[in-house]
Amino acid sequence: MSGARPDVLEVRELRKAYGGLVAVDGVSFAVRPGEIVGLLGPNGAGKTTTINMVLGVLAPDAGTIRIEGLDLRTHRSAALERSNFAAVYAPLPGNLTVEQNLRVFGLLYGVAGLEARIAELLREQDLVRFRRTKCGLLSSGEQTRVSLAKAMLNRPHLLLLDEPTASLDPATARDIRGRIRAGAAGGACGVLWTSHNMHEVEEVCDRVLFLSHGKVLLEGDPHVLPAVHGKENLEELFITVAREPLTLAPA
Repeated sequence: MSGARPDVLEVRELRKAYGGLVAVDGVSFAVRPGEIVGLLGPNGAGKTTTINMVLGVLAPDAGTIRIEGLDLRTHRSAALERSNFAAVYAPLPGNLTVEQNLRVFGLLYGVAGLEARIAELLREQDLVRFRRTKCGLLSSGEQTRVSLAKAMLNRPHLLLLDEPTASLDPATARDIRGRIRAGAAGGACGVLWTSHNMHEVEEVCDRVLFLSHGKVLLEGDPHVLPAVHGKENLEELFITVAREPLTLAPA
């Protein structure tokens, strides 16, 4: 349709192998503006490999990745300028203060009006009182909020979140989920989210993709998909995907 906004992420027939091991095998999906998509599956299903290819860290053996219509292979810099990333296992340098970390990454991203942008993010993430605190001295929840501030510095249209609340207590995790949902609610930013916490996924994700052995096995609304496959809830469906994926495979 004329004037329609492109998907923030379009992945088509993505493939990656390590020797004889096929980690990602013909994966295709899209993320729309304002949408939070859960990329789910057991360990070894291909989630992190897929995210690393979208981030440009790994080169796919086949397939295409487009960020807002830009082919990552041929327009790498322009495509990656529109995206960012956060994960609880990738903390920012602990010997730098919150403000120093944001300034360093802001310079790397070429953020215009950087000081004003840092001040805005410190307020949004409730980090003003920690601006001169070294990140290594912060709690897990505070460090996660700093990582989110870093990930939003360049106002990305594609945000990749790999287990963003994995080590947080329930109250802090709920706060972080709320902040991420608020960020996507504006409509410009689409989110690709990996998690093993199915209650979290049901709360935040508009759509989910289940990977199994490098392929997309299931896709749909996380509130509807379990019943479609005769399961009580998303957690039960996840366990079945991990243990008995063939029982869910399409005919």
